[in-house]
Amino acid sequence: MISINAAVIDLKRLELLADLDSPIHRLDARAKVLVTLVFIISVASFGRYELARLLPFFIFPVAIAALANLPPFYLIRKTLLISPFILMIGMFNPVFDHTVLYQIGQTEISGGWISLASLFIRSLLTVGAAFILVGTTGFTAVCQALERLGVPQIFAVQLLFLHRYLFVLADETGRASRARELRSCGRRGLGTVSFGSLAGHLLLRTWQRAERIHGAMLARGFIGRFHAHRRGYFGGSELCFVVGWSLLCLSLRTFDITTTLGTLLTGVFP
Repeated sequence: MISINAAVIDLKRLELLADLDSPIHRLDARAKVLVTLVFIISVASFGRYELARLLPFFIFPVAIAALANLPPFYLIRKTLLISPFILMIGMFNPVFDHTVLYQIGQTEISGGWISLASLFIRSLLTVGAAFILVGTTGFTAVCQALERLGVPQIFAVQLLFLHRYLFVLADETGRASRARELRSCGRRGLGTVSFGSLAGHLLLRTWQRAERIHGAMLARGFIGRFHAHRRGYFGGSELCFVVGWSLLCLSLRTFDITTTLGTLLTGVFP
């Protein structure tokens, strides 16, 4: 129960970071969504054996997090939560890919290890950028920005509902877990047999609460879209933000900056 409540509080903290005041927070949500999209596409488009060229892309999350005054250790911890899933996806790369790409002394590094490292870094960059986007904008504002950028309204609303009902599900899970612990009479639990009924009751309670929430929304005039409390303005600052970061991401994707810098450094310091 404690772990469930802690997870809910931790998830809400990311949303509360959007209430901070900084130059990044004051930008229109559409500008931040566009830049994040360009960044994610640029990072994801690299080949599986390209590793060093991904490192300069860390400038984007580091710079944005610093300008927005976001807690760095909190973002790092949130981003590293996906590392077990990444390792599960790429754990067989070294097993099946034995192509030797690098050799350091007597140690041979196969393409499987390089592709696994590349997958890990690309995942950290993209997920970290998504967390920073939510932490500087808020999930509701992100969905509204997607709708204003041309994303179908039904998709944006469903995405927002999915995010909001995660908290409903977590709240009902916490209540069900608390009731299960109170019925355990001091033991660690009621056994695995109780999990089936617990999951069934959780589904029914979540469904009923979702219906009550939907009824309350209809009573308040909900017609299938959310109205923004504050509509952003796409001005000169947003245009400079989008053009500047997009050009940087495209330049890093097009040109091999790391090889160029390595050549210059080895030429200056033989």
